[in-house]
Amino acid sequence: MNGKGPEDARAPAVPPPLEWKFSQVFGERAAGEEVQEVDIISAIEFDKSGDHLATGDRGGRVVLFERTDVRDHGCRRDLESLDYPISRHPEFRYKTEFQSHEPEFDYLKSLEIEEKINKIRWCQMANGALFLLSTNDKTIKFWKVQEKKVKRISKMNLDPSQAAANGSIASSSTASPRVCLPNGGCSYNYMSNDFSFPPGGFPSLRLPAVVASQETSLVARCRRIYAHAHDYHINSISNNSDGETFISADDLRINLWNLEISNQSFNIVDVKPANMEDLTEVITSAEFHPNRCNTLAYSSSKGSIRLIDLRQSALCDNHSQLFEEAPGSRSFFTEIIASISDIKFGQDGRHILSRDYMTLKLWDINMDSGPVATFQVHEYLRPQLCDLYESDSIFDKFECCLSGDGLRVATGSYSNLFRVFGCVAGSTEAATLEASKNPMRRQGQNPARPARSLSSLTRVVRRGAETSGIDANGNSYDFTTKLLHLAWHPTENSIACAAANSLYMYYA
Repeated sequence: MNGKGPEDARAPAVPPPLEWKFSQVFGERAAGEEVQEVDIISAIEFDKSGDHLATGDRGGRVVLFERTDVRDHGCRRDLESLDYPISRHPEFRYKTEFQSHEPEFDYLKSLEIEEKINKIRWCQMANGALFLLSTNDKTIKFWKVQEKKVKRISKMNLDPSQAAANGSIASSSTASPRVCLPNGGCSYNYMSNDFSFPPGGFPSLRLPAVVASQETSLVARCRRIYAHAHDYHINSISNNSDGETFISADDLRINLWNLEISNQSFNIVDVKPANMEDLTEVITSAEFHPNRCNTLAYSSSKGSIRLIDLRQSALCDNHSQLFEEAPGSRSFFTEIIASISDIKFGQDGRHILSRDYMTLKLWDINMDSGPVATFQVHEYLRPQLCDLYESDSIFDKFECCLSGDGLRVATGSYSNLFRVFGCVAGSTEAATLEASKNPMRRQGQNPARPARSLSSLTRVVRRGAETSGIDANGNSYDFTTKLLHLAWHPTENSIACAAANSLYMYYA
């Protein structure tokens, strides 16, 4: 016997670090060009296939992109299985855009409602049409985007050559056939000289008809509007795996909707106390389990994640599982930086990734004693928390994402940087990249500290390269440029991230 147990034999191999390369940029701004507030991207989402990407901005617009390299080469997975060489990196192209939300005013509460898109979620495709949900602070909309044939008017009785010779119908209206009478009335000579009947009249009357041409255009149509269900700002929407329902969450409540019913929703979580002075935490994010239609998770401003089972009761005030980590030394900023800004389920449904102000944490839903991994995103900011509090930057809400294979996680930071960490036990991968055409130029020089195994349950704590407020080029970090939104392709190592009004895409 060599002393190795079966657990050691099944331990996953540590994958090598990825080498990230620039793929594309949409909306790149020139040096010195001022960014308009309405053009800043506020939401990014891949669909389940990864062939479509949607972005929303502060101006209420939704822009759709579609993948082109797979369409040109056939199914990528099939080609790879045949050892077909694929040299082209993932490529997307602009597909269409539409105005999803407009600014509104709530007269009852004297409140302006911004048009800014908070979240976008793709729904199941049907009959070649794309479906997606988009929301601002108060209203959720269900959109259908479909190619439609362009319709044109067929020829009428009037011969175009004759119309050109005699003047068009429109021109006859300019030379008005109106004749003024002495008594002040008017008579109209409709048989004016610029329109003549053919000899013998028309043999038959052809009424204009609408005919479909071979040309197509993309049309976005709002199918449903889900409104008047939230007193506070909506921070999350999430589709259920059953394809029929979705949830929307604000600071104090989570509502369950049916996609086909827009005038009724069910309140399934309500954390509003009888006396608002007793309020100690709010809901910050909510997400359905990717496979179990009865399970969802929501996070709070106290740094906890609750898993609830919709089969237990109609109002899920009691959670089935609670995930939280006891804080160490406490300070004035402890609760502020512990607030979770985003949670995501892994595709396997077993892991939950959460992002608070300073760290990324990976949780195993079968182990609620603590996170299985913790990643320090920008530990160098800890001495500057007071300044960040004064500038309100400490309340910035960064999103997070997992790779489709569950081997890596990513999140954004300041100076338009984003971090990619390997989350397999033993991995030291901790890349720092910049949202630019040269993503590696901000790569830190300090290597990531190796992971420390804390227990036989593979709970690890990993720290990224802990640098000061100076990057590898000696430049100070810019807290006014922040990378809040990013998304990982569901099947490939490809990341889309937003830097102000620009959409950058990278692959490895």
